[in-house]
Amino acid sequence: MSLLRMLSAWLLFVPLLLAADSPPVRQPQRPADKEYQIPYRLTLAKHIVVRVKINRKGPFNFILDTGAPALFVATKIANRVGVTPDANGWAKLDRFEIEGGLVIPQAHARIETPFQLEGMNGMGLAGMEIHGLIGYQLLANYRMEIDFTRDKMTWVELSYKPSQPLGMGLKSGGQGGLEVLGVVMKGLGGLLGRRSSPEIVVRGFLGMTLDDGDEFPKVHSVLAQGPAGKAGLRPGDVVQRLNDRTVTSVADVLNLARRIPPGGEVRLTIQRGKEITTIRFTAEEGI
Repeated sequence: MSLLRMLSAWLLFVPLLLAADSPPVRQPQRPADKEYQIPYRLTLAKHIVVRVKINRKGPFNFILDTGAPALFVATKIANRVGVTPDANGWAKLDRFEIEGGLVIPQAHARIETPFQLEGMNGMGLAGMEIHGLIGYQLLANYRMEIDFTRDKMTWVELSYKPSQPLGMGLKSGGQGGLEVLGVVMKGLGGLLGRRSSPEIVVRGFLGMTLDDGDEFPKVHSVLAQGPAGKAGLRPGDVVQRLNDRTVTSVADVLNLARRIPPGGEVRLTIQRGKEITTIRFTAEEGI
């Protein structure tokens, strides 16, 4: 073998020998995506509801709504947890926690009660009281997998940061955001002959909302023109029995109320102060 051929073979062999003796090069590992198993429930109208805590207080029921531009917290809930909005109606929540271990610090929220929530809660259409909406600005930060045969969703955190919705980047006193959008929508509603706050026509359910109490559920609000309101039910009344069945929670009342057909008799045994009485009325046709 010529010297040139021997040298060429040796040059080919040396890299292979070095590669065999060298430790394998470890590729940097991509950090694992943060994944959360988020429990959820469905309203009677099949909206997805999750439970949240705000500044460690709650839990509260929030609907997932990609049609809402941001996170909306009902005004009374903000008052309950001690959150004060700025002049434009926005606030920073120190801690917004979604059941399942997802914690969002310094969440930007709109403090407002949309009329849709007032109507839904007033007529009991959700089967539970709704306290706010989780909108696109927050939801777009996660990839979601929803299987309605399971009781939990999978949320995977993304690096994607959605653009801010109208009004979220404005300083106090600014114009051109949701405030102006609301004025425009009211104007369009007038041109179309529609009211900005449509009249709620009571067609279904019992016309009341409840809160869990120490022993029995307590009436939180009553629609004056609803069946319960017309029968004399008042906020603050404590409901002890529904159609001769003892109820100890809001869930008990809802489970029994679902079995009452339109036109069915409703008997509520209530305590008002020291007096215990029975209120009777007829359930109206549901929506």
